[in-house]
Amino acid sequence: MASSIFKSITFHSNSHSHFTRYPRNITKSNLVCHSPEPKLVITGGLTLSGHVSISGSKNSSLAILASTLCCSGTCKLNNVPDISDTQIMCSILISLGAKTEVYNGETVVNTDGVGSVEPCLDEMKKIRGGFFMMGPLLARFGEAVVGLPGGCDIGARPVDLYVDGFRALGAVVEIRNGKVQAYAANGRGLVGAGRFHLGYPSVGATETLMMAACLADGVTVLTNAAQEPEIIDLADFLNDSGASIEGAGTDKIIIQGKSHLHGSECTIRPDRMEAGTFVLAAAITRSHILVSPVIPSQLLLLMNKLRAAGCRVTQHSHDTLEISAVCANNEDNLQGFDVKTGPFPGFPTDLQPQTMALLTTCNGSSVIQETVFEKRMSHAHELCKLGARIEVCGSRALISGKNHGSCLRGHHVRATDLRGGMALVLAALAAEGTTEISGVAYVDRGYENLEAKLRGLGADVRKFDSFASMPALHPHCRNTS
Repeated sequence: MASSIFKSITFHSNSHSHFTRYPRNITKSNLVCHSPEPKLVITGGLTLSGHVSISGSKNSSLAILASTLCCSGTCKLNNVPDISDTQIMCSILISLGAKTEVYNGETVVNTDGVGSVEPCLDEMKKIRGGFFMMGPLLARFGEAVVGLPGGCDIGARPVDLYVDGFRALGAVVEIRNGKVQAYAANGRGLVGAGRFHLGYPSVGATETLMMAACLADGVTVLTNAAQEPEIIDLADFLNDSGASIEGAGTDKIIIQGKSHLHGSECTIRPDRMEAGTFVLAAAITRSHILVSPVIPSQLLLLMNKLRAAGCRVTQHSHDTLEISAVCANNEDNLQGFDVKTGPFPGFPTDLQPQTMALLTTCNGSSVIQETVFEKRMSHAHELCKLGARIEVCGSRALISGKNHGSCLRGHHVRATDLRGGMALVLAALAAEGTTEISGVAYVDRGYENLEAKLRGLGADVRKFDSFASMPALHPHCRNTS
């Protein structure tokens, strides 16, 4: 269907206009499917058991898909999760003229036919990762027109770091009408930035500038770079494609620009956020499950917090975690703990909402301090509808545990972002009665086959569209407001 929507356009590198205008037959009505809003209905209070298989990393997949724009020829990516975010990223690539195919778990991308430097704006608005396109387009074609980032509304995610970095690489950059427009000032291409210091170790800025610099003429040294594992995944793929990147995973990354990158093949590593979420699912339901494949070193802080709370977390082989929070002698003694989020190797902000859900079921009081996104607390209000006791003051939340009046019971709640939505799913698994969660399209952005995986562990999870007949809800779930 995508090939019939997106018109093939020839890219003229010697265009007299810095900002080439391309005819488009893309409208919002072409791209938006007016289907009923799906809802999850979860009956909680069940103990989970068994094994859950973790999909490929969403965040690594988005960056690597964007980086295929740096490469001539065909790129083959294995273990890309089949989620809405990766589907949208492929649609954005198609809107530029690339060819993408998914077959038997392998995503094949060829960007030799790219003929536009302006991705489809409607698709760009849907995901934050679409802004990754700016770096590769600017590096390979010397020009890019990209819409401002979309994605979840969890706080300001300014593009200043990106813009400053592009300018350091020799680009002229303007922001107007909701778009970032840039072109190489010398009319040929980007040049090495020398040493560029990021004011904040932003993952997106580090990845985007790394992609841009790998095709720049000269050396770029990024300092105060993000150190997340996804940075290493991207650097490994680019190096396999002919780039020269050293220091990925540290706060200093050295990129020697190359004139050309070729296609290559890679396998996306397991999603540490999905793995952490299922570890927390075992804890909140006081269950015993196995999670694999995982990279345990990426979850050390979470594992240590859970062990201190009273869970047993055991590593088997190199890629399997066993989590047991089963209550002995009917005594539920999991203790609350404090969390402060931060860039890697700090506690991941993408696991903060799910951790908050767990803490509502523990003993004692806990404090969460969110330092990455200033608006990542909206899930607290929805958790309170389920019976949690949470006080939010700015970027801090005080969670009163079950021995201070917190008692989760089914209710109608709404997801307003990806990880916050998953926090509601976890809370619903632990709640008494039935919970109805709307806004689950947010959750679909980051979790592949979520309902099937939860049902495989013994959960009672069903998805309905809003027009379908739904089961009668537990009395505690009725909205009396």
